[in-house]
Amino acid sequence: KDHKYGILSGRNLENVINESRELAGIGEKKNQADFALWKKASPEHIMRWPSPWSDGFPGWHCECTAMGRKYLGSHFDIHGGGMDLIFPHHECEIAQAVASQGDQMVHYWMHNNMITINGQKMGKSLGNFITLEQFFTGNHDSLEQAYSPMTIRFFILSAHYRSTVDFSNDALKASQKGLERLMNGLNDLERVPVAKQSDEQVKKFVSELRQRCYDAMNDDFQTQLVISYLFEACHVINTALDHKANISAEDLKELSDTMHLFTFDLLGLKSEKGANNDAREEAYGKVVDMVLNLRAKAKADKDWATSDQIRDALAEA
Repeated sequence: KDHKYGILSGRNLENVINESRELAGIGEKKNQADFALWKKASPEHIMRWPSPWSDGFPGWHCECTAMGRKYLGSHFDIHGGGMDLIFPHHECEIAQAVASQGDQMVHYWMHNNMITINGQKMGKSLGNFITLEQFFTGNHDSLEQAYSPMTIRFFILSAHYRSTVDFSNDALKASQKGLERLMNGLNDLERVPVAKQSDEQVKKFVSELRQRCYDAMNDDFQTQLVISYLFEACHVINTALDHKANISAEDLKELSDTMHLFTFDLLGLKSEKGANNDAREEAYGKVVDMVLNLRAKAKADKDWATSDQIRDALAEA
């Protein structure tokens, strides 16, 4: 009874009731604010389980609360979703949890904003709905080229998760260049000349970088700020490479450790050049193994012509 319905969305219950449209079966409710915990299945409905009330299935809100409790427990830290789910879906999940166990299940709610394509809301009816596979292959009329998984990831991380994300070819190409710039900076760490002592400004930047990145992540996952700080680090690296700044071995190690921690471990980015090379090496190894097996079979069958042909081809390769 003490629970305030609307605590997440900030909506007033009376206004919600007054502004609600008429729906089928609403007159059967004891309270207009009630939502379905169980729905009777129509004869053709594929989801149906026996219950004391009917053969049917759980309501949408009830379904999610049950899954959360089963797989994550009666209390868990983060529940995510789109902003369009704040009300009524997540509001109803909170109400169910409080009613069934006396308190809220979720400690933090995180809601991402909408995705747009060239300024328009993404939707199949508009013909601008793009799947991840289409982004990766470039097989869509709205795309000028294919974009790698890491480019898409970098693009999304470059904006705050509660901001609208607008996909466009220009924005994706800019992310492609930005990711390349960051990876080049990380690779250039090995080439930075080491000085006996860091310049005062460089030392100050390096000593504060790790905490600045942590502060940004702790402030509602400000990934776009972390990326901007990593770009500042790339500038320091380039300045040192041009012999316009000095950095000590100790500070260079701290800079390298911090950049690797936030780029790879926390943001989950990967060097695609290395990943592609590894994939090619693995594929090449499988092909060589297959060819060697074919040669072994040819020798076993005393097919000396084929065996010699494979041997000579491998020698030339």
